[in-house]
Amino acid sequence: MPSRADITYFGAGPALLPTPVLENAAQALLNYKDTGLGIAEHSHRSQYAADIINEAKADLTTYLDIPDDYEILFMQGGGSGEFSATVYNLVGAWVTKKKAEILKQLGAQSEDEANQEALVSALKKAIDSELKLDYLVTGGWSLKAYQEAGRILGPEYTNLATDARTVNQGKFGKIPDENTWNLSKGAAMVYYCDNETVDGVEFPKFPDALSPDSNGVRPIVVADMSSNILSRRIPIENFSAIFFGAQKNLGSTGVTVVIIKKSLLPPACPQPSPALLRKLGLPVPPVIFSYETIAKNNSLYNTLSIFDVYIAGQVLKRLLATFPDKVDGQQALANQKAELIYKALEAHPDIYRIVPDRSVRSRMNICFCVTAGGDTESAEAKFLKDATARGLTGLKGHRSVGGIRASNYNSIPLSGAQALADFIVNFAQTQK
Repeated sequence: MPSRADITYFGAGPALLPTPVLENAAQALLNYKDTGLGIAEHSHRSQYAADIINEAKADLTTYLDIPDDYEILFMQGGGSGEFSATVYNLVGAWVTKKKAEILKQLGAQSEDEANQEALVSALKKAIDSELKLDYLVTGGWSLKAYQEAGRILGPEYTNLATDARTVNQGKFGKIPDENTWNLSKGAAMVYYCDNETVDGVEFPKFPDALSPDSNGVRPIVVADMSSNILSRRIPIENFSAIFFGAQKNLGSTGVTVVIIKKSLLPPACPQPSPALLRKLGLPVPPVIFSYETIAKNNSLYNTLSIFDVYIAGQVLKRLLATFPDKVDGQQALANQKAELIYKALEAHPDIYRIVPDRSVRSRMNICFCVTAGGDTESAEAKFLKDATARGLTGLKGHRSVGGIRASNYNSIPLSGAQALADFIVNFAQTQK
């Protein structure tokens, strides 16, 4: 039986965790800070829990240089839960802002002062004519987010601003030119997935099309960064909200992080009342998906998995200790590892086909096919078998697309990336 040290696991998630983090977590699970109780047994209302949350928030802020005008939330439901939560919260914020405009037009200081029939009528008219959520669909996960928005609100309120399949023969693998994007004016949000885990597509940088307009007004940009968070510097100030599941680069399955601009939270922007939403025919969000509720309670509205937050905190402390230049150091390493693997694949074009276009290749999820001998299925089966024999595991592609996928997350050491690159070269040589 192989030991942990014998294996380099390239699975897409849950991903490999640093062994020292797991060793610390194992001890904490048995007896946390000599209390005689494990961390999973302490109350989420305890000071221990509050300290773990606050330290993780502080370390994440330090590592990513998150500005003071953002709040950090720890939630549950994963990225799929955030497909829904972003819709509920950003539509609510849009309604709040639109309501303020209409109250001013009606000459009312507050909702209570206004003529309710006139207010609701004007809001309904605005919703029918103006409310849009824009989606940049560049892979399977952004497609799911777009579909979820249509399910919750109705397709008339969602705008498919770009669909990458239209420029790649019906498949994902490219990002359409920004000048072709059909962005709505004043959208409640513009949503995109920064790194598509299944399809190996990563935005090379923040899109210029989403920059502030000539008046300095920024669009409401929301990004799913579940699979590339902590791997490169982010222009946080360009986003209204960023979310990510922990199980790729941050920790274990069970906690989802949201970084949200405080201007979208009370007191600046309280969510509409359930009564008003019902009058408007808009969905009332589950309270567990309410950003303002989670923020008000420092992520402890309900029983959060403190153990998972602890693991995330330990990963952040390890990153800060390893890289004095914080995320910039990890970014340099991530780029170096990805380059090793891509160069090995490119050296043998008769054996391997890299799936996404060069301009959008993911550094985190390297997707390719083994085409040796013209029998891809057999060639890939042998590739996976031989790789496993070398301790290189988790390389099978997503069930929806097949192929090979090497997930080059932060926990993969440089030596692991080099081992995979060497195997790619050696396997190719045996096929000639």
